[in-house]
Amino acid sequence: MSEWFVPKFGPEKFRLGVGILFLPYTSIVTCFAALGAISGQLELERIIAICLIYFLALGVSAHLLDAVGGKTKPWGELPKRRTWIISMSSLGVAFAIGIYYAFLDSLLLFPIGILEGFFLFAYNLEWFDGKFHNKASTVFSWGILPVFAGSAIQTNLISTETVLISGITATITYALIRESRPYKILKQNNADENAVSRKELFLKLLTAGVVLATLVFFIVRYYNLNLV
Repeated sequence: MSEWFVPKFGPEKFRLGVGILFLPYTSIVTCFAALGAISGQLELERIIAICLIYFLALGVSAHLLDAVGGKTKPWGELPKRRTWIISMSSLGVAFAIGIYYAFLDSLLLFPIGILEGFFLFAYNLEWFDGKFHNKASTVFSWGILPVFAGSAIQTNLISTETVLISGITATITYALIRESRPYKILKQNNADENAVSRKELFLKLLTAGVVLATLVFFIVRYYNLNLV
């Protein structure tokens, strides 16, 4: 509850509800999906749809599964049944939106959705003795696939530009992992406040940078398309 992304105001349940969404990391992955969508056509409805899919699937469902299915319980013992219901309901809505667009004209969303679904459960519930609970799975599932999904929902294609963007987002995801895990260890061990603050500042700047870059990319694409 002392994490920088947990509100310092409001009742404890409210703070817990917001904190468990890991909004900085959720916003980064949601931006990756948006970047993929922006790299194709610029249908605002589909950009919003893919962002909503990843917010519900990662921000809500995956993080709730991690809270009840992981080995560590940083948020305490949450009511398991209620947490599962909320998680699966959120995931159901996300998949429903994805299936709608997949059947409409974006068939590539089917294999991407199946892969994302597998990693969502295998990573957060630590299936197969936690073999998929690692950096490579994180980079692939939340650093690369969201970009592909964004492109697929717009054009049903994975373009060269999309692949290049996914290379950048994969690198950002790896950097996020490299910094966030030592940061957690420092926090848990009540390490030197300056060391924690430096790690925290990096994470804040990385989050803000991704969000800002996504907004700039959208504005540039929108401006260029309106000039054509």
